[in-house]
Amino acid sequence: MPVSDQLIDQLLADYKSPEDLLGEQGILKQLTKKLAERALEAEMEQHLGYAKHDAIGKNTGNSRNGKSRKSVRSIHGDIELETPRDRNGSFEPKLIKKGEKQLGGFDERIVSLYARGMSTRDIQAHFEEAYGVEVSPTFISQVTNAVLDEVKAWQQRPLAPVYPIVYLDCLVVRSRDSGSIQNKSVYLALGVNTDGEKELLGLWIAQTEGAKFWLSVMNELKNRGVEDIFIACVDGLKGFPDAIEAVYPKTQIQLCIVHQIRNSLRFDSWKERKAVAADLKTIYGAATLQQAEQALEQFAETWDNLY
Repeated sequence: MPVSDQLIDQLLADYKSPEDLLGEQGILKQLTKKLAERALEAEMEQHLGYAKHDAIGKNTGNSRNGKSRKSVRSIHGDIELETPRDRNGSFEPKLIKKGEKQLGGFDERIVSLYARGMSTRDIQAHFEEAYGVEVSPTFISQVTNAVLDEVKAWQQRPLAPVYPIVYLDCLVVRSRDSGSIQNKSVYLALGVNTDGEKELLGLWIAQTEGAKFWLSVMNELKNRGVEDIFIACVDGLKGFPDAIEAVYPKTQIQLCIVHQIRNSLRFDSWKERKAVAADLKTIYGAATLQQAEQALEQFAETWDNLY
């Protein structure tokens, strides 16, 4: 529902400085409080089935029973909310549930800062300085641990029984570890499912890449429900195809063409690389095996005397 310009004009009628908007008694904090309390009242009305002063409620077996004060954290600072209660104690608010101490968006800020490499102490200081909100390191750890639980659930989720194509490769990313930025290798399995859609099957961080590591990945995919892979696209790592075939013996191995070309061009002089790459493309880009063999013969006539 769009906010009218007239409402904005009314809210900013006495605006003189940023403190009037963002301060402890600023408009945003007051508006957050009013909207939250109004939303809680609407939830109570929906729960009871009648409006606050409606006489029908006298015969429903449940009614309002005052309000309780609750201090909650928000991105605008701590806010004192008055939460409505019912006599039966059956009201379960959705905006801020029982036992919760923060409004929506607060946890997301913590996770975002944590993902950027800030420590729990840094996040604590940031909220104190920026919003005037005191947040304990224990609470921050609880929020981030809850996200880690979701990550673990995603890592262990069941997979489809068949993937026509699975790409197995590595990405090098910059990551903060023990206060310093380091390059880390993230290994991934990217599958193409039977609907033709890409699906990230898993992500792993390991110190070294080897056939033994990829064998453990294959076993993990097997344990999570993958019964067959038609084609596995991999680089030329020694022992990689053997690791795949040990778990999926019928899988066809497609070596990555980019890796093969890159390795081939290492033996060429710099000025001839473009020409060699173009001639190689006629081989791997051929429509049939016969055309590929003819392109290979032509390639040999051109380059065998040099390489």
